[in-house]
Amino acid sequence: MQALMIGRVGAAVDTSAYRVLVDRLWPRGVSKTDALWDIWLKEVAPSTDLRKWYGHERTRYTEFRQRYFLELEQRYQEPAMQQLLNIWRKGPVILLTATKSLEFSQAPILRDFLLQAVNAHA
Repeated sequence: MQALMIGRVGAAVDTSAYRVLVDRLWPRGVSKTDALWDIWLKEVAPSTDLRKWYGHERTRYTEFRQRYFLELEQRYQEPAMQQLLNIWRKGPVILLTATKSLEFSQAPILRDFLLQAVNAHA
């Protein structure tokens, strides 16, 4: 597989990689014409209930990671997840989020899940 990276919306990212917005909500202050990504796959983001429960409270991150991993496992065969995997098979991908704290966002969890899933299904 190709490189799989994470990044923040609005930060300088490698434009040779396919840029995928993986947030459930459209980033505040960004118009559709100013979007600096190639595709928005909100279906691979945490569910609304999980996102609201987490609320970016770092003390909940470990449990958020476990819950989100379970959601991803349940969605593995869904079209959006398969679309993301197909995009990644073709070239490098950057998973983008508007979250201020990248390390405590869903992006590294999704990256870890995808890396693990590809190895498990290889």
